[in-house]
Amino acid sequence: MLDPRLLRAFVGVIDDASFTRAAERLHMTQSTISQQIGRLEEQLGHALIDREQRPVGLTPAGERLIGYARRILSLQDEADRALRDPAGTQSLRIGLAEDIFTLPTARIFADFTAQNRRIRLDVTAGLSRDLSARYRQGEFDLIVVKEPEAGPDCRASFPEPIGWFESLNAPDWADPLPLVTFPPGGLYRDDMFRRAEAENLRWYVAFAGNSLPSVLTAIEAGLGVSLLPQAAVVGRAVRRYQPFGVEPAMRVSLYAWEAGGPAAPLIAAMREALAQRQAARP
Repeated sequence: MLDPRLLRAFVGVIDDASFTRAAERLHMTQSTISQQIGRLEEQLGHALIDREQRPVGLTPAGERLIGYARRILSLQDEADRALRDPAGTQSLRIGLAEDIFTLPTARIFADFTAQNRRIRLDVTAGLSRDLSARYRQGEFDLIVVKEPEAGPDCRASFPEPIGWFESLNAPDWADPLPLVTFPPGGLYRDDMFRRAEAENLRWYVAFAGNSLPSVLTAIEAGLGVSLLPQAAVVGRAVRRYQPFGVEPAMRVSLYAWEAGGPAAPLIAAMREALAQRQAARP
């Protein structure tokens, strides 16, 4: 591997056409720069500088090397600048329920990173129960999740109205009732089963999707009925499934291991956004 220090001495002599001037510019003694050129020539097995020329010039081998040497030094300088820039060197791990990761949320993230270039946001959108479990295991620094009741260590919590929905073109459902759910362990799934059984209805899972968009699309397509946050169905081709009426509200809760430190402005902004989201509901 070519030593960049030796290459810099080589390029410096050629650029200044003088050992003396190159040594002054590189803050070396002339003997040191001569030794470095000698070491490079010994390593490559070729004379690189024609010392008999006035001013000094390149040998044929030096002519072949000079372009590579400049490129190597340019890449090294670029790498040094990149590593000196602290942007994105500190990770903040965030987990969000899928319908919380919206354009307004992304704008909060954009404002935060603009003011905190050192911090990189590693965001995971997913199912609330999975995110909560991973947070408790230390995989996230901050989460916003849906849950039946807020935990005592949450930083903020707001009610989340939920309801039963079906396609706008839904038929009169036959017996048993087809349900559209999340996978086992997904939020609302067990609540759906309990409600159907409380109504003395037979039921079956017609479709299970591992994401909110897949569940919403299945409902729109008429695969069955489902229990979902009211805010999640806005703009979708669905309607209330009237036979089941209303359900108790869930909670949208924000958790963070530390309230202070670099994440404090982001936690405050997320808390305010959740409050505005709640206030905007009819």
